[in-house]
Amino acid sequence: MKRDVRTKVGTWVGFVLIMVWCLLPVVWIFSLSLKSADETKAGSPQFLPKSWTFENYKEIIDNPDFTRALVNSFGISLIATLFSVVLATLAAYAIARLEFRGKRLVLSLALAIAMFPVVALVGPLFDMWRTFHLFNTWPGLIIPYMSFTLPLAIWVLSAFFREIPWEMEQAAQVDGATPMQAFRKVIVPLAAPGVFTAAILTFFFAWNEFVLAISLTSTTASRTVPAQMAYFVGADPFNPPYSQLATASVIVTVPVVLIVLLFQRKIVAGLTSGAVKG
Repeated sequence: MKRDVRTKVGTWVGFVLIMVWCLLPVVWIFSLSLKSADETKAGSPQFLPKSWTFENYKEIIDNPDFTRALVNSFGISLIATLFSVVLATLAAYAIARLEFRGKRLVLSLALAIAMFPVVALVGPLFDMWRTFHLFNTWPGLIIPYMSFTLPLAIWVLSAFFREIPWEMEQAAQVDGATPMQAFRKVIVPLAAPGVFTAAILTFFFAWNEFVLAISLTSTTASRTVPAQMAYFVGADPFNPPYSQLATASVIVTVPVVLIVLLFQRKIVAGLTSGAVKG
């Protein structure tokens, strides 16, 4: 009995410590967003604001450059997610269901592309995009985002497709469905958790990406929020606007947190699919 009590207490203590460790930076950023600019300029500011203010949120929302960057982030992330998930679904289905030469090579190449450093591609992409007139445009960011998110989506979905019984698709074809109808009406609904997980991971990458966004844009026409935040400067280089940066970080983080809280079960289901057979 005492051992059970100690186990429960130890579990809760560990849980609380982990939560504090993970949430402390988030709480600190939120606290900074509620402080005035004069308070953040002071050396070693206290954890909680001396005087709570929402003026930073008003200034950020009224900033046309930030709102434009927010629209760019939503548009580019959604379009990149849509195209990546559609292509990854078709590719993963072919890899999981069909036997063809080079299937292992395709998966290996996809994994190699996913692990390739983004910084190494910035220079060549910069020159290519200026030649093709894609620099500082939405397609100029959507295409490389798709290149890096497709491999991950293919791996997630191929593992999920392998877990779906082949007999269900065969039964649909016996009932008169064409291969495309069987895929669209039987396989895709069953693979919905995996498709949803791939879409979430793709959206998160595009939403948080910084290196390509700041290297392949020059104006607010297509600059996303992470890149736009790099242009938040204060009166001098030694006094950056910490409160405004924290406020922008909170606003950008809210959509991600809401998505995770609303769809965490589907995300977990998609990530754990294929991990256990039987």
